[in-house]
Amino acid sequence: MVRDMVPKDLDQAAQIEAACFLESWSKTLLEESLKNPHNLLLAAEEGGRLVGYGAACVIGEEGEIWRLAILKDYRQKGRGRELLDALVEAAREKGARAMTLEVRESNLAARRLYISAGFKEEARRKDYYRKPKEDAVIMWARGL
Repeated sequence: MVRDMVPKDLDQAAQIEAACFLESWSKTLLEESLKNPHNLLLAAEEGGRLVGYGAACVIGEEGEIWRLAILKDYRQKGRGRELLDALVEAAREKGARAMTLEVRESNLAARRLYISAGFKEEARRKDYYRKPKEDAVIMWARGL
């Protein structure tokens, strides 16, 4: 089940961050993001437990996906796609007509997921990630 994230989810979301990202967001940053009316934070829940979450921002007609994280044991089961689709739909409801994101060049599973959802690779940011040093692939979905 995907639903809006609420303050009581922040501890679990911070744990997911630490498990999924080399450069993870703090609980404080997640809390501040949750308070911003431009932001969307959605929780993927299974059996009363957070198994993933997504974060995006919508300003005007553009949205940007910042985070899409699923715990390792729940990957390859459609949870990421469900969360991605819910983020795009929520952004569309807030007025987004296009969405962007960046993803590690080496993260082929995520890139395939985004492509399957209609995102296209349009640019690269050289050495965008510091740990380890790696390019970011910039992807867009236009005409939502």
